[in-house]
Amino acid sequence: MWRIAGRRGVLTGAAAAMALGAGGAAAQDVPASAGASTPIPSVDQVDPAAPLAPLADLGLDWPDLATAPGADAPRAEVATQTRYDWRIDGLDGIGSDLLHQRFRELSVLAQGAGKDTNPAQLDRRAREDADLLVTLLRGEGYYDAAVTTAVEASAQRPVIVLNAEPGALYRFAGVTVAGVEAAGAKADALRQAFPVVADDPVNADTIAAADTSLRTAIGEQGFPFARVGEPAIVVDRAARTATLDVAVDPGGARTFGRLIADPGNRIFDADHLADIARFRPGEPYRTSEVDDLRRALIQTGLVSTAEVTPVPGATPDTVDVRFRLEPAPPRTVAAEAGYGTGEGARVELSWTHRNLFPPEGAATVRGVLGTREQLASLVFRRNNFQGRDRVLTAQFAAAHLERDAFEANTVSLSASLEQQTTIFFQKQWTWSLGAELLASDERDVIAATGEPRRRTFLIGALPTSLGYDGSDDLLNPTRGFRLSGRASPELSLQGAAFGYTRLQVDASAYRPVTSRVVAAGRVRVGTILGAPRDQVAPSRRFYAGGGASVRGYGFQSIGPRDPNNDPIGGRSLAEFALEARVKLFGNFGIVPFLDGGNIYTGGLPDLTGMRYGAGLGVRYYSNFGPIRVDVGTPINPQRGDSRIAVYVSLGQAF
Repeated sequence: MWRIAGRRGVLTGAAAAMALGAGGAAAQDVPASAGASTPIPSVDQVDPAAPLAPLADLGLDWPDLATAPGADAPRAEVATQTRYDWRIDGLDGIGSDLLHQRFRELSVLAQGAGKDTNPAQLDRRAREDADLLVTLLRGEGYYDAAVTTAVEASAQRPVIVLNAEPGALYRFAGVTVAGVEAAGAKADALRQAFPVVADDPVNADTIAAADTSLRTAIGEQGFPFARVGEPAIVVDRAARTATLDVAVDPGGARTFGRLIADPGNRIFDADHLADIARFRPGEPYRTSEVDDLRRALIQTGLVSTAEVTPVPGATPDTVDVRFRLEPAPPRTVAAEAGYGTGEGARVELSWTHRNLFPPEGAATVRGVLGTREQLASLVFRRNNFQGRDRVLTAQFAAAHLERDAFEANTVSLSASLEQQTTIFFQKQWTWSLGAELLASDERDVIAATGEPRRRTFLIGALPTSLGYDGSDDLLNPTRGFRLSGRASPELSLQGAAFGYTRLQVDASAYRPVTSRVVAAGRVRVGTILGAPRDQVAPSRRFYAGGGASVRGYGFQSIGPRDPNNDPIGGRSLAEFALEARVKLFGNFGIVPFLDGGNIYTGGLPDLTGMRYGAGLGVRYYSNFGPIRVDVGTPINPQRGDSRIAVYVSLGQAF
């Protein structure tokens, strides 16, 4: 260390060198005793306006800061404020990417670069960063690391240099995981879960990762009451090696026993928890299954606090799971407002009691008031019904719906049982079984003449669906594919009874092209078998066009039209969509797209007369999924189609 004594006190290291560099003089190392004969004045004795004393023992005078090259500001300001650059020397090929990342994030020199700084601040920053770099190097096994600071003068601004001398990389002479033999046949799996071995670098991150891996593996291998000691490291500086010891007491391997509710629990009983849990009595204990149950309880929305704890079971080889639950507010009031081309403005209000019929029996009163839609409904919904993510729903609804193709007044009663996928646990297979009864008074026109007509339909349906999801993400897939099918046999009474079946198949695929570009495609085909188009109620026909169909066109506007140029729907449809999902910067991306599709009167789509739409979308990738804004235009529009259509929603288009 070197210092300069003068009327302004003592500066050490980089700060003193910076003071010299600011006046155009080079910094020089001196012995620690240089200038010791000059006493250091107290703060109250210093006159900031007085001229600086000669530099003791150096044979140099302080530069005239007012006349130094580039000194445009008054002398006092230039002497105390300047900007700087910085760099690190000596780390070429040394240290991991994580070390360099951590230094950039924590460095006070990096945070202050390009800003006005006085010598005292710069000296402190240089010393703090030197200490930081030593700590990071030791964390990677360079226990003899040393870092010194220096300043290089330049015509533009001083450069602060951290000179690193990492020294030798320490390695483990021995690694011991003591006590793991008590795990019996699972000892090898536990030993492999702690992958640090002799001759590995003494790296703190590697040790921490191995410790976490071992603790996780013990819980996954069926040892709920295992104890793992903190890793003990002994460093031998003479040999530049270290030893690592971890003490393990696995306890006994156990299987799941009972689910036990704490007294006073009034939310779920043990039977309902058994429906939610993914483990069954007699299965090997796994910590991840207990954590999964805790998350599932919170996700019901009925639990504010869930404590799920393994406790000794009735026999030495079992473990019971005790749970204590604190209730969350069970009632929810929700409101929603929106506008859509072809759908009009709408406001939706709902009130829900999520546990009116325990366990998880929710009742919802829902109402919609819009320019083209009015609805009132009462919905009963039981989540986790006889199994995880299995939902039983019953609904009574009365609705008035006005579309360009028809106007309908409908009263319906429906029920369904479905296995759902969720963003918390994406499932490969989903299915649904349902039944529906409805009476619908509908107005449309005679296709040949455009003359209005009004008919009443009584319809019974048995809708079912089956889906497979092989993609990697529910809301933002980047690879894989999805395939789903829907079938709804229906019996209709309108003058006479007749039957038909509605079928639809959807498929989509996703493939990464580069690290920032994903190609995505979708196809959809549908048909109504067993009845001509005009016999089928207008509300039960196929339609195309809109944000979830062919973008660039209005909602349900594609396909055959009546003499009034209004869509009339059809018996079959065919659609496709192609997208390039391009990640730009941060959380933003763009999506150029091309869609196509048409509606047909016949029972099978013949792929003639396809309507195409193209456009560009913007994506903001939030924590809960992408927010989508698409702007499209029809390439070959029909008469009356708008030139621009805008769609906003959550999640990708498909």
